[in-house]
Amino acid sequence: MPDTIVYIDGFNLYYGALRGTPFKWLDVRALCARMLPTNTIAQIRYFTANVSSRPEDPECNVRQQIYLRALGTIPDLTVYHGHFIRQKKWMALVDPSPTSPQLAQVWKTEEKGSDVSLATHMVHDAHRGACDVAVVVSNDSDLLEPIRILKKDLGKTVGVLNPHKKPARQLLELADFFKPIRSGVLGACQFPITLKDTNGKFTKPASW
Repeated sequence: MPDTIVYIDGFNLYYGALRGTPFKWLDVRALCARMLPTNTIAQIRYFTANVSSRPEDPECNVRQQIYLRALGTIPDLTVYHGHFIRQKKWMALVDPSPTSPQLAQVWKTEEKGSDVSLATHMVHDAHRGACDVAVVVSNDSDLLEPIRILKKDLGKTVGVLNPHKKPARQLLELADFFKPIRSGVLGACQFPITLKDTNGKFTKPASW
């Protein structure tokens, strides 16, 4: 059973497989064990950024912090934080009428740092011989180059667990194995509703 490190792009997983579903209380350690039954999961690295409350969803940051607390109950899982940039942008309308403005001012939110951090840890772990297999939970084709380096230059096996319905063709072609994350697996890999850590008991967000 090859030693394996799993690298999870938290937002890619959320928007690809969890948003709008009843499976947000996901035990990613159980997910990895179920989808990689012949691998020894030595480490899980989870990459995300702290969200801020929004007028349309003032509790989103509270729910995220509860979920990060749940992830903290998983042995050998480390959370890495990027950051968000929210700024006003003028952007072109897709189909403006001849008499309307061609541009609109919008709030644009960008998550920064997670993909670079994920790629950096992948290459560093491979160089120091920390794993035999690297598994990426993402459908982001920006990860093609670090995956190529691990495979071609460092001789590592690289797999992808894809949270999205439509796979990125380049990742599908490059990875040694490529598995879709299906709703049945997500449903079978949920945390208990109540968990306990060093600060006491806490529960799954009510709206989840």
